[in-house]
Amino acid sequence: MATAPLTATTAKLPRPPIPHHEWRHLANWLLAWVVLANLGYMLMWIIGAPPRHSEILMIGVVGLIVRSQVRWVQYLAFIGVSLYSLLGFIAALFNLAISSLLHSFGFFLELDPSQSIEYVIAGSAVVLLCGIAWKALHRPASFADIRVVLIAGAVVISLSLFDKWMSFDMRGHYKRLAEAGAPFESARSKSGLLSAAHANGRNVMVIVVESLGLPNGNPELQKLLFARYKTPEVKAKFDLSFGSTTYYNSTTAAEIRELCGRWGDYQELVEAKDSTCLPAELARKGYETRAYHSFTGDFFDRQYWYPNIGFQHQTFGPELLAKGAQDCGGVFPGACDRDVPRQLAAQLKAATKPQFIYWLTVNSHLPVPTGSNLNVDRCGQVSPELSEKFPMVCRQVGLWSQLDAAFVKEITAPDFPATDILIVGDHMPPYFDRKTRSQFAPDRVPYIMLRWKGEAKPATAAAPQLAAATKAK
Repeated sequence: MATAPLTATTAKLPRPPIPHHEWRHLANWLLAWVVLANLGYMLMWIIGAPPRHSEILMIGVVGLIVRSQVRWVQYLAFIGVSLYSLLGFIAALFNLAISSLLHSFGFFLELDPSQSIEYVIAGSAVVLLCGIAWKALHRPASFADIRVVLIAGAVVISLSLFDKWMSFDMRGHYKRLAEAGAPFESARSKSGLLSAAHANGRNVMVIVVESLGLPNGNPELQKLLFARYKTPEVKAKFDLSFGSTTYYNSTTAAEIRELCGRWGDYQELVEAKDSTCLPAELARKGYETRAYHSFTGDFFDRQYWYPNIGFQHQTFGPELLAKGAQDCGGVFPGACDRDVPRQLAAQLKAATKPQFIYWLTVNSHLPVPTGSNLNVDRCGQVSPELSEKFPMVCRQVGLWSQLDAAFVKEITAPDFPATDILIVGDHMPPYFDRKTRSQFAPDRVPYIMLRWKGEAKPATAAAPQLAAATKAK
């Protein structure tokens, strides 16, 4: 009996459906590593926030790696990536490199975040989400089906791309770090600060104002910027010029920009001297060089690197308070900026040789709270429009106005000595929300140059030395 040959065909068997428990595990994993790890930042999409697409991807990858580990390993990993993500958010918000933020972590004890309701709410939310995550990570999430793994990855990638899309219109407002070869400019160079001052013995002063940004399409802000200097009393003694300059990074980078004439930050100056910086240059020409800061000298190691760039004398918040300045609160509690101009003027008047004075303010650091002896609770007196539309901007403008009023009072006094003065912002005000942040240029800060009219009359024993040094140059 003949038999028919068997057909050599192999039918493809359909893949079994994904088991129900795998879907349940995926849901548990998404709750912890996608929702809870990113929820606070996703809520800020409504008002605007720094982009975090790379952090979202990092959290997702770590979550996939540890999903089958014991619960305490998962939780430590969750806390670790959440902390890194938070630091990255803060660094981006304040235009800092995260390495710079980590390097200064030990100085954070100088701050008082309880003065800001925004920081209190954010801190409470972080603690609450970490507590919920502890509960969520007790649920099984060790899915093994490759299809489920791919779905988890697709969700993470989609969320990352959506975050990038949501922050697209604010590109350039965050993570402003100078790339290698970036063209350099500064208010000091653009204003011609030293073009005549050191040649005839005039004092030189540079003031860097915390978070003083360049108005961007806001006529009210533009009107108020440097308004107190545009008076007949000031113009009678000074020639005024205005401009703006590029900034990168945060406050210490602005100090290096204006004092040392380059992009960079302070870390390399803690242990090494730089004789090319402005204080060192003027010290060689016979100037007495003095640095003032309304906050503590420990913060960002200023007490160590200021001498390394040529400052012979330093005066920080505690010394300013001891000399009569009031104590102002806020997240950065220190001497009230409005009380410092009187001390600067007194130093200039008492000097027996030409002075280079540098002052870094602090009170207008964000966020600006009410109370705290800052005298900005009625900022509507400065600008009813800003008080209604942008209350924290109004408070910040109020602080700048107080500072300017106190400074104008000193420089218009009959006995104020011949001094060329440069006032410049360090960086744009790093507001949280998109609407407020957009009121300022993302890449530039303003300056005003007040050049003394007439000749200096220095009654100094150092005048011959100064003239000889200038002639030798």
